[in-house]
Amino acid sequence: MIRFKDVFKKYSPENVIFSGIDLEIEKGEFVFLTGPSGIGKSTMLRILFCAERPTSGEIWVDGMALSSLSNAQVPYLRRKIGVIFQDFKLLSNRTIFDNVALSLEVIGLGKKQAEQRVMQVLEGVGLKGKMGQYPLRLSGGEQQRVAIARAVVNRPAIILADEPTGNLDLQRTEEVMMLMEELNARGATIIFATHDERLFENTHRRVLRFHNGKIRT
Repeated sequence: MIRFKDVFKKYSPENVIFSGIDLEIEKGEFVFLTGPSGIGKSTMLRILFCAERPTSGEIWVDGMALSSLSNAQVPYLRRKIGVIFQDFKLLSNRTIFDNVALSLEVIGLGKKQAEQRVMQVLEGVGLKGKMGQYPLRLSGGEQQRVAIARAVVNRPAIILADEPTGNLDLQRTEEVMMLMEELNARGATIIFATHDERLFENTHRRVLRFHNGKIRT
C-alpha cells in the first residue's frame, strides 16, 4: 500500500529531516508515527499527500510512484486519502455540516446519501447538535473533531492523522481512537502521528519512531 525506498528530505545541508528512509506499510495496517515535535512526522504525512516532495528516493502509494504523478493526477490520488491537519483548515464561511460535506460534493455523491454520511460522522464525533454553526464559534477541540469528521466522511482508503487528539480531553480522545479502530476494521490504512505515548503504550499496533533521520520499529 505505502512504500518508501531510500527517501531523503533536506531543507538545507544542515536541516536533514529524512536520511535514507526505507519503510513499508501494508494495506489495512494501523501504525503509530512518533517522535518529538519538529522531527519529521508532519513532513512525512505532507509528502504522502503530495503537499511536499522528497529531495530524493521513491515513494509508492497504492501502487503509484509519487515522483511520476502529473499535477493533473494528484487530485485523484488525494481522493483516496483523508487527512486530519494540526491546524484544522476549516472554511470559516461554511457551516460545520457544509465543511464536512465538501469532500462528498467533490466525488459527486448524491445529496440524500451525502446527508446521511455527514450526519453519521458528526454523531460519531459528538457534534450532530452543532452542524448549523460556523467553525469560529466552536472551541479548538470541537474544531478538531470537525476536521476528523471531514477527513473520514468519504471513507478513504488511507487516513493520515497529524496529532488528531492534541486538542481533545480524555473522553473525546477515547472516542476518536474508537472511531479510528472502526475505520481500520473496515479496511482503511491509518498512519497516526502523535507525540503522546499514552495512546500506544499498550497497543499491539506497530510503532514507528523517528531517530536521526531514520525510522525505528
